[in-house]
Amino acid sequence: MTDHTTAPPAPEAPPVPEAPTTPTTPMALPDPVAPLASEAPTAPAPGTPVASPDPMGAPVPEGSPVSGAPVAPVGPSVSETPPDSLDPAASMGSPASGAPLVPMGPPVSETPPAPPVPAAPRRPTVGTYARLAKLDIVDYYIGLPLVFAMSLPLLGARVDTVGLLLLILVAEIAVVAAMVSFDDVTGYRDGSDAANYGSDAARRRLARKPLVAGTLTEPQALRFGRAATVASVVLWTLVVALAPHRPLWAVVGAALCLVASVQYSWGLKISYRGFQEIFLIGLGVGWVLVPYGLLVGHIDGFVIVQALIFGGGPMIFGLYSNTNDADGDRSAGRITVAAQVSPRVNMVFIIALTVAETLLVTGSHLLGIAPWWFPLALLPVIGLRVAQLFIGFVLGDILRARRLAIHTHRATVVLLIGANLVAPFLPEAL
Repeated sequence: MTDHTTAPPAPEAPPVPEAPTTPTTPMALPDPVAPLASEAPTAPAPGTPVASPDPMGAPVPEGSPVSGAPVAPVGPSVSETPPDSLDPAASMGSPASGAPLVPMGPPVSETPPAPPVPAAPRRPTVGTYARLAKLDIVDYYIGLPLVFAMSLPLLGARVDTVGLLLLILVAEIAVVAAMVSFDDVTGYRDGSDAANYGSDAARRRLARKPLVAGTLTEPQALRFGRAATVASVVLWTLVVALAPHRPLWAVVGAALCLVASVQYSWGLKISYRGFQEIFLIGLGVGWVLVPYGLLVGHIDGFVIVQALIFGGGPMIFGLYSNTNDADGDRSAGRITVAAQVSPRVNMVFIIALTVAETLLVTGSHLLGIAPWWFPLALLPVIGLRVAQLFIGFVLGDILRARRLAIHTHRATVVLLIGANLVAPFLPEAL
């Protein structure tokens, strides 16, 4: 009877052949597409012979890739990299492989590369200088047609009168070009133009400020301003020389307008010293009275009233501009009423000047200075002034009120020209 309590002797293991001696090769990196731990094969059933993964038959160390146990990191942790960086070819030339290092990127020069050469600035166009000169702002120039209409009953339609007025127009353009060029340079230096135009470039048309827009350099603007100043002196000297009359007050007035304009934001910086509002009305008044005096030789009360109405136009729309620019002007040190007082006081100031213009229109007739038709001709202007106040201080749209004020000034000039042309055919009294 067979004894089942004694286990049969284990069969002898076959002799293990010696592994051939081979040169040491670099250890291959793990296959990037190797199955994850969750995909590892299940353990075989008990009793099933398992082939040793080691060709020498040695036991598999725990934690090896083929043991099924988690692999413990041997060296410093390596951050995850995209699969293509695990390409075995990428390991060639690594220090561990013993192969010579292969540079993986472009060679690094011992000296830093030269900085890129900046592109040459684009050459300014005639349109750029025209925007610098603000040729689209005609609100001072349109006083000359008014001068012609006022002098027509006295002088008639004469070629020399028109010729002198055209020469005065060119001289005025040169003066304004010099004034606004220096004003743009000063506003560019102190940052007021960037503050006042940059926040609302669409409505304020940033292109009208070439220095802020980057289409002109500061030296170019300065050269243009100096050239315009020289041209202004030459042209006004020629105007005085060719004028049929040269009353002293008109010659002094022409020189004063020229000097004050150039010093508006440059040199004396009149607009920074608290005289901006006075300058705005003074230039308009001067550029009506001076040409009229050079043509006719004298002035009367009604001419002065019309000059005041004309000069008040740029001043009033300038007040709306200053209201919008109060913060920028204040930070730049430019003294204007809007920058120095509270918004409420500034509003009262603009209302007071608007009322003063209305009183000038009506009061000049009551005092016998202006004819009866004068208040009637400017009645639409009074309505437009009320609309400006409503838009600016009730609706709160200051820039829209400013635009309406500019149109109101131009409409006023058209009405004055028409009234002066029709006046000789109207009765002296109703």
